[in-house]
Amino acid sequence: MTVDLLLTGATGFIGSRVATAARERPGVRVRSLSRRAQGGRQDPGTVPGDLADPRTLRGSCAGVDVLVHCASRVGGDPESAAAVNDLGTRALVEEAVRSGVRRIVYVSTASVHGRGPFRGVRPGAVPVAPVSATSRTRAAAERHVLGAGGLVLRPHLVHGEGDRWMVPGLVGLLRELCAVPTGCAALHSMIDVGTLGRAVVAAALSPHHGPGAHYVAHPDPVPSADLLAAVCAQVERPGDGATVDVATARARAAGSPRALHHLDLLTVDHWFADDGFWKDLDCSPGAGFAPAFARSAPWYRAHLAGAG
Repeated sequence: MTVDLLLTGATGFIGSRVATAARERPGVRVRSLSRRAQGGRQDPGTVPGDLADPRTLRGSCAGVDVLVHCASRVGGDPESAAAVNDLGTRALVEEAVRSGVRRIVYVSTASVHGRGPFRGVRPGAVPVAPVSATSRTRAAAERHVLGAGGLVLRPHLVHGEGDRWMVPGLVGLLRELCAVPTGCAALHSMIDVGTLGRAVVAAALSPHHGPGAHYVAHPDPVPSADLLAAVCAQVERPGDGATVDVATARARAAGSPRALHHLDLLTVDHWFADDGFWKDLDCSPGAGFAPAFARSAPWYRAHLAGAG
């Protein structure tokens, strides 16, 4: 039996890995929603539609069994984020329900809970309390999906080839400080992007995973000290081995909001515990942070060298 799967965000950091994982599954026919397909010669593997223009989504879910929604507007002005993440998701979900799609999966973010600290938090234990425009609109998207009986997946830190935010931001912080901060004892839920892509597809096709929200991360949280050590040893270590305490680091980074954001990341727990997600799932969480990071370190080095 063939499963028709419609994917949004197929060219993105996470969505591209979901696309690869889905195409490797026997019996799964993958199509991707693409605004580039509108008005031109249509590829049979794409469906025309633009989340920023709900009118274009009419008919996009015809013949679809499973909808996997990975597209999100991250950053930018609040109006654009709302147009794509909130109103676009609402229109897409309404179209999926109208078309009889039997399963809707949305890849969200644990950032919908706010800044923390979160230590060993299980599903349903803390409220949704977003603090940024992006997170607020993604929380709205979650409500549309959950209201239709869908499945919401919330990763926290995602690393691997194609990551232009998490590890590059940490390297930017180290460059700003010309030193490595010490005393960072936070724990983080992390997952490499390849495993995340496979997990999203496995959950979308799983007979055991019903409606609701799950955290998607390797079961073992990663200490900030281990994350910093891996970045310094395998990607870049500015400052010739110099170190600095957190208070001094905060003063040095005062003029850089992005650096301060990543410093806060190192010092505030964001550990979400959800062993139930991996139970009965046709996918393994993998060996964990260290071996996955080692595989992607050459890409990070090349990317950061090219970025100057």
